[in-house]
Amino acid sequence: TRKHEERVAMELLRGAARGFLEALKNLIPVGVVLALFWSLVAGDAPDRLEMILLGVVLAAAGIALFLQGLERAIFPLGRSLANHMLKKRSIFWLLFFAFSVGFVAVIAEPSLIVVALQAEEMSGGLIDAFVLRLVVGCSVGLIVLIGVLRVVLGHAIGPYLVVGYLLMVLITLLTPAEITGLAFDAGAVSANIVTVPLITAIGIGLAASLKGRHALLDGFGLVGLAVMAPRLAVQLYGLAVFGFDPQSLEGGYAPSAPEAAASGGWSAGMLLSDLLAVAVSVLPLIAVMLFFQFVVAQKPLILPHRVIGGFLVLILGLFFFVEGLKLGLLPVGEQMAYALTQVDLLWVVVLFVFLLGLSATLVEPALIAVAHKAQEEAPDRFRASFLRVLVAFGVGLGLALGVVRIVLGLGLDGFLIGAVALLLVLTALAPAYAVALAYDVGPIATSDVTVPLITALGIGLAIHTEGADPLLDGFGLIALASIGPVVVVLIYAWLMALRTKKERA
Repeated sequence: TRKHEERVAMELLRGAARGFLEALKNLIPVGVVLALFWSLVAGDAPDRLEMILLGVVLAAAGIALFLQGLERAIFPLGRSLANHMLKKRSIFWLLFFAFSVGFVAVIAEPSLIVVALQAEEMSGGLIDAFVLRLVVGCSVGLIVLIGVLRVVLGHAIGPYLVVGYLLMVLITLLTPAEITGLAFDAGAVSANIVTVPLITAIGIGLAASLKGRHALLDGFGLVGLAVMAPRLAVQLYGLAVFGFDPQSLEGGYAPSAPEAAASGGWSAGMLLSDLLAVAVSVLPLIAVMLFFQFVVAQKPLILPHRVIGGFLVLILGLFFFVEGLKLGLLPVGEQMAYALTQVDLLWVVVLFVFLLGLSATLVEPALIAVAHKAQEEAPDRFRASFLRVLVAFGVGLGLALGVVRIVLGLGLDGFLIGAVALLLVLTALAPAYAVALAYDVGPIATSDVTVPLITALGIGLAIHTEGADPLLDGFGLIALASIGPVVVVLIYAWLMALRTKKERA
């Protein structure tokens, strides 16, 4: 009825308004750090400040609308379908659903879209943004399928992670260096605003529904696997496409003076093109959900107006977010990177980047939700607030280390292989209850607001640092920022286990 439609529309507007205010609130700590940098270090306001602020507002509005679309359409359908297949005990359809959700959700990830477009630009078109997203999507779909099967079979997650990362070290030694940082970054952003809630809900739902499973041991870990798989797949993609021609990726990008991306302005044609591109990204996710609803479950939509409205809001939110990135966060990252290269004191640069990572992570909504869930499942082992501090510290540490690497001209492979080796050692030492959670919180900490900023920062530093290459050195910051929290949480859990063992002795 008309009254019902009006009520649904009002609920949608109120939810979007709350989400918009929440998104702006989450940006406050990052804004404070940026303001301190420009006032104390750069000494001047960024260029085209009014357009940057407009971009930030658009990005916040986009996140709010996008989350409303997820809450009203994608998440209810996902939970309902997962429960249906669990009740039917259909392993085939459950695994097919896991693959499909993993694939199409990653294709629609805003952060992956940003990284893929940046990779295409930095390589002069040699790396195709859409093909890169397909490679990541297929790898995530396959690993989510394997992860769901792991929960069903009752296998521990440790061996899966150890084998996967050992294989990653071997492939990293063979892969062109220009691809390594991109591969690790693509993995870090593959699990974010869309995939994390869906994948986490599937894992915890399975653990709760199957006898003898525990949410902390079995329910977590799907996100960690979903991050590992693209790192392998993108490196194999780079090896297959570029491995036989070491010079093929050289000279793809010509550095230019820094200027705000907003300077080109808007046109009706550009806006329509961006809107169509966004719709194409999201439609596969919608199609998969409707296929399983109507064909597999053979159920009608409950509250169809609400679901259809959610789909439309989802597309509109992602469109606003992408336009906001172009106007706001990407130009800020580029200008900030240029300003950092003019600072002679390395410790000032490192301190600023550390604070940026710390402040952004503390208010990351997905991390807050997962931290509270971990506390619910194991209140004697994890406090939500302290877990968030650990993760934020790890992100800041990873970013600081990544900036030092770029400025000093150090190779990325050594850092990544060393980090993976440390992860493998800590995975063997840490208590089993902490392993899956630790591998989940790392990628969750890199959000859709901070990822574009970090990506632009890394590429900008590489462009304006003498002797650095944008494709070779510009990527890798997100990877180190997502590995840092895993290392910190595993070390903390290991030390706590040692203390407990000593107290009991």
